[in-house]
Amino acid sequence: MSSDAREWVWEHSSSRGTARLVLLSIADRVADEQCVSWASLSSLAKRTRASVSTVREAIGRLVDAGELEPLDDFTGPQRSTVYRLPLAAKAVAEAQDENAGQAPTDSSEDAPVLRISALRRYGIRPREVPESPARVRNQAVPETGRSRRKPAPRRTGNRHSDVPETGTQNRSEPDLNRRYSSGGAAVLSAADWQVDPATHTWARQQGHLDRLGEQGLQAASAKWRAHRAEFKPRSADAWAADWRSWVAREHPPGRPNLYAVPGKNTAAPGGMTRAEAHTAALLAALDEPTGTEG
Repeated sequence: MSSDAREWVWEHSSSRGTARLVLLSIADRVADEQCVSWASLSSLAKRTRASVSTVREAIGRLVDAGELEPLDDFTGPQRSTVYRLPLAAKAVAEAQDENAGQAPTDSSEDAPVLRISALRRYGIRPREVPESPARVRNQAVPETGRSRRKPAPRRTGNRHSDVPETGTQNRSEPDLNRRYSSGGAAVLSAADWQVDPATHTWARQQGHLDRLGEQGLQAASAKWRAHRAEFKPRSADAWAADWRSWVAREHPPGRPNLYAVPGKNTAAPGGMTRAEAHTAALLAALDEPTGTEG
C-alpha cells in the first residue's frame, strides 16, 4: 500500500522542496490502506539529506496543510513517532469503494477510523502511560530537608550526533540545488544544479523519458550543462525551467552529428572554440553531396 500513498503524494500533494521529500519518505513506510507510517527525525534527516531542524520545520508545514497527522497516542518501533496521511487514506478508501461498486462509507472530510488491531502487525501500538504509584514516605527520613542523592547531570547538546541540528538557513550548510550569494539569494551555477525528483517526474509525464531514454536524457543534460557553463548563476527554479525547455527540444539519440566531417572522425575537432566548431559544422554540411550536382 505504500505505492498508493506515494502516488497520492506525487499526484495530489501541494508540498514542495524538503517538505515533499519528507512526505515521500514517510509514505514509503506505509503498510496498508490506512496510510499510517512511523519514522524518527534522525531517520528522516538521513533519507532527505537535510538537518533535524529543517525536517522538523517541514513536518510542521505538512501538518498545517492537513497532509500529515502525528498520532500522539501511538508509538512505533524503537519508540518512533507515528504519522498518518489523512488525505491519502481518504482517497484510497474512496477508490476501494468505487472499485467495489459501493457508495462511500463516510461522507465527511475526515479519514476513515483507524483499525488498531491491524496496526499492531507492523509494530505500531497505543502509547502506554504508566500510572505513577503513590509515594511511600520512609519514616526514617524527615519530611523536610534536602535529599542526599546527587542530581543527575542535565543532558545537553544534540542527541542526534550524526545529524546536524541547524537547518539549511545556515549558509555553511547548503543542500541539493542550493547555494548562497552575498545578498542571501539562493543561486547556483548550471554545473551545480541537479535534476530533482519533480523535474524528473515532469520528464516522465511529458513523455520525454520514453522518447529519449535514460541515457539520452543524461546526454541531453550533459549538453545542456556544457552550453550553460558560462552563464551567470541563477536560482534552482530558473535552471529547472531552462532545462525543461532544452529537453523538450532535444532530438532522440541517433541523429547525425552536425560536427561530423566526411571522411574524418565524427567528434568535434579538439582545440577549437565553440564558434569555430559551429563554422566547421556548417562548412561540412555545405560540402555534402545532395545528388543534384551536374
